[in-house]
Amino acid sequence: MALKKFKPTTSSQRFKIISAFDEITTSKPEKTLLEGKKKSGGRNNKGKMTMRYIGGGHKQRYRIIDFKRDKENIPAVVKTIEYDPNRTARIALLVYADGEKKYIIAPHGLKVGQTVMSGKGVAPEVGNTLYLSEIPFGTVIHNIELRPGQGGKMARSAGSYAQLMSREGRFATIKLPSGETRMILQTCRATIGTVSNTDHSLEVSGKAGRKRWMGRRPRVRSVVMNPVDHPMGGGEGRASGGHPRSRKGLPAKGYKTRDKKKQSNKYIIEKRKK
Repeated sequence: MALKKFKPTTSSQRFKIISAFDEITTSKPEKTLLEGKKKSGGRNNKGKMTMRYIGGGHKQRYRIIDFKRDKENIPAVVKTIEYDPNRTARIALLVYADGEKKYIIAPHGLKVGQTVMSGKGVAPEVGNTLYLSEIPFGTVIHNIELRPGQGGKMARSAGSYAQLMSREGRFATIKLPSGETRMILQTCRATIGTVSNTDHSLEVSGKAGRKRWMGRRPRVRSVVMNPVDHPMGGGEGRASGGHPRSRKGLPAKGYKTRDKKKQSNKYIIEKRKK
């Protein structure tokens, strides 16, 4: 995944670094897999702003992604690699042998014309979806299910991946991108490979306007607010307001908000790194 730098002909071009989009093969999405996407502007059904700094942005259409990969043992050919405005990763259009078309999250290295499959007895190659019970140890995986048949929930963003460490009893041990090690049922599915667009974290917008195109409004620092707006607001001059905390008053920087009695805690072997 190549990055593109610009000559500093304007102040906004000076630091701009974006994807070169070399891997994209078409600019026209599959019409049958599109849905309308409504913008809320951060407001709820009563018109009250519940999420700040959301608004505007370019009009987008949602691409329906197949996270389940439940068409087992039916080969599918990769027709296109496409840009998806709704996620950081690239998506791939699959055409199955029975004629059905579906979008999947494109793994790094997937090429047009390549054949992918899912199900039992499938080879552990890039783009194939297997049960955790059949994936070799140490394999890099993504789009991992938490419950059988639920569809992939973990390791779906650009460049992310997890690793299968071991198996014991009904469970497989997975090391997640956050550093957390947890147990997942072996009957859950995962896709082989790393998620595409691995250089996404190195991109630089270059100007505030590009963030506005993405629907992100200007974010205000809490210390410059008034006391009525934030616990850290107020004070004379540059005096900041006490310990770092959220708008609701919860301490930041190290304070754990995960429920100690959460049912899934028993599946976590090693907690995520700070």
